[in-house]
Order: sequence, then C-alpha cells, then structure tokens
Amino acid sequence: MLAPLDVRRNLGQGGVIVSLVVVGINERDAPLALLGSIAVSDRDIPKVLQRLCDSSNLDEAVVLSTCMRTEIYAIVERFHDGVADIHALISERAGGEGLETGPLAGHLYVEYDDAAARHLFEVASGIDSAVLGEGEILRQVRHAASRSREEHASGPVLDGLFRHAVEVGKRARSETAIARGITSLAYVTTAIASKATGGSLAGKRIVVVGAGEMGEGIADALGADSLRAMGSSPSEIVIANRSKTKAETLAGRVGGRAVGLKDLFDEVARADVVLTATSGDEVIFDLDSITRALAARRAQPLVIVDAAMPRDVDPKVSEVEGVTLFDLDDLRRYAESEVQARRSEVASVVAIIDDELERYRVNVRSRAVSPVISSMRAKADQIVAQELEYFGAQLDQLGDDDRAIVENLAHRIVQKILHEPTVQLKEAAGSSRGERLAEALRSLFGL
Repeated sequence: MLAPLDVRRNLGQGGVIVSLVVVGINERDAPLALLGSIAVSDRDIPKVLQRLCDSSNLDEAVVLSTCMRTEIYAIVERFHDGVADIHALISERAGGEGLETGPLAGHLYVEYDDAAARHLFEVASGIDSAVLGEGEILRQVRHAASRSREEHASGPVLDGLFRHAVEVGKRARSETAIARGITSLAYVTTAIASKATGGSLAGKRIVVVGAGEMGEGIADALGADSLRAMGSSPSEIVIANRSKTKAETLAGRVGGRAVGLKDLFDEVARADVVLTATSGDEVIFDLDSITRALAARRAQPLVIVDAAMPRDVDPKVSEVEGVTLFDLDDLRRYAESEVQARRSEVASVVAIIDDELERYRVNVRSRAVSPVISSMRAKADQIVAQELEYFGAQLDQLGDDDRAIVENLAHRIVQKILHEPTVQLKEAAGSSRGERLAEALRSLFGL
C-alpha cells in the first residue's frame, strides 16, 4: 500500500512547496440564500478564474459551481496563504463578511492533497450529491475542467485530476447500480411537480423558464417517451428564455412552444405549472409580479418549482393564494426519500474510489519523478552521441552493418546501466527515500 498522496512533496520543484486544495460550500451545510450569493454563473467563470490566477499563491484553479455546490480546486504554492486568498474571494461574494463571524462561519469546508482528490472522485461518482447517483454532476465536472482550460487557468495537475475524476464517475455508474432510477435533479423537479398536481402532469400547461443545461434537462424529462407511453404527457410545454432562438431549438426538440421573457407572465397567467431554472443572478418572480399575473385566474392553482441557484423566485411568492412553491430544499428532501434502494450501492462505489485513488497516486508519483528520469536519460544519450562523434573517423572505416552494431551496443549498455536507478526511483517516488534518490541523481549526473 502506498503512503497517502502528498502533492506538496511530490510536485514541488526547485524548493517551491505546492499543494492540491479544495475550498467549498454545499447545500447540506448552508442555507440556499448563502449558497446563491456565492454561486458562480458560467459567464462569471472567466472573471473568477482570472482573480484566482492573479494570486501569487495559486498556480492552477478550477471552479465547480452548480445549483447544489460551489467549489474551488487549486494548486497553491503556499498552503495557508493560498487558502486565505480563496477564502477572501468567497467571502466577498457572500457580502464581504469575515469567515469567523459572518454568514460563512461554519459553512465552508477545506480538503487538501489526498482528501481533496477523494472528494472530487466522490462528487463525480454521485455519492456526494443531493440526488444520490445523479448524472448531471458528471457533465458539470467535465464542463468545469473544460472552462478552466479555455481560460488557461488549469495546468497539468488539475487537468489530470479532473480527467481521472470523470473516469471514476463513469466507472461507478457502469459497474454499480448507483444510477438506477431517478438520479437527475431535472427529473426530480418534474416528479415533485407531478406529485403536487395530483400525481400526473397529463393535460397540464407547463412553462419551463430557462434553456440552459438544467432547463434542457427539465424539458427533456417532460417530453420523455415514458410519459407519453403512460398517457402522462403535458397538454402544452412552453419554453421561455432570454434568447428566444435557443428556446425555439429546445421547444422543437420536445414538441413545445417558445417565447421570450417579455411574454413570460402572459404564459404564467395561463399555466398550471412553472418550472424555473435560469442561470441569472436576479429574481424573476417576485410577489408583485406573480400577484399581477394571477389576477385574472379564477381560483386555478399554480405550482411553481424553483430549481435555480441563485433563486429565480422570491420565497414570499408562497404567500400568494393558490400558489404552491417548491425550492431546492424541497427537491433535496424529495430526492432523499427516493434513493433508499440505491444506498446499498454506496459501499461498492467507495471501493471503486479507493481503487482509483490508489491508481491516481501512482500516476502522480510517476509524473513527479519523470523530469529527473527524462533528464538523466537525455544526459546519457547526449554522452553516447558525443562519444560516437568523437570516434567518427574510426567508425567510418566500418561497414554500415558493423557501424550500426556498435551504435546499438553503446545505447543498450547505457540503457542497462540506467534501468535499475530508474526502477528504484519510480518505486520510491513520493517518499523521503525517493526525494534523497532524486537529489542524488541530480547531483551525480549534473542535472
């Protein structure tokens, strides 16, 4: 068994200490209002990543922000200073209050090195989600890494970690039944709406607000063939979005109708259910707007499910007569009641994570010693080339076949000599002995 991963030791070069850290907050530990204030929309990702990378204490960064969590993964050169910089950014987004006495007190978690890698593997596998085994989080992990690469904020360490996390998530879902049944927050959204309207959405007029990833998931759930087969399809699906073109594309896919946000409240006035999941920072439905929209209704109940983070709906909307409002807390509780059958799969997923974490450790350690091994072999190849050139005149007297034999012999002797040092260094990588061997090779070979 390898010792626990310590990226600070394994990835440091030139005496600089670096460490893998994650600082985050999720729906289990924080109220929705606080979670919403910290959430990072896709359009804000470049600005936040730039702020992180401007820190002299951080080398790489990835932001994973969903409706249920916001986490910042980073490679920091000075652990405490790097974590403090991340804390400062999150604190500013929460209103500038301190971590000790402000709204963030007791809500943030910090993991580093081995524990940080394990945490990401658990997230990607769906066992650290409000909806156990959810499939959306795997796409979100992949997207977070992609956005960081686009902004040149990540590097070899986080790129490798996130690629491995996606592999872990795929393996967990293919080798266990953790993804059996309802594992999508989008499907939970439609399920809770169905239950609130009498157990079926058949014949209901539904407005979906937002055509982003979550809105697409909700629309796809409403237009699923399984609902049609059961006779539970809504009578109409209306997609409302800031970009009507995007709304039209999604509406065409699910057999619905598209409108812009300027026509939203006319549609709400005629709807039975509103499912909202935009990625904006502002409330769309406040008490006054809903009251006006429903003024012409005759005691027709309206169900609203707010799956957005930050909120799309002011909680005061629940005070309007005839309106039933659900938010992410309600979705989480509903999902919790539906996942009992999958809990037995968690142990199998944890076993996969243990196995993959070990493999990740080996990969990290191999990368850590690769520069020394490469430099050593390059130095040896350079010496061989210089000696062959020095004896060039004598070698020219040989035939082509004999010259090739001599050159091949020289390279094979060098490879044999370096084989054992290479094996020893790889096996000792990540330990104090490995550090001593690496330093000895640098000194002995003048690397």
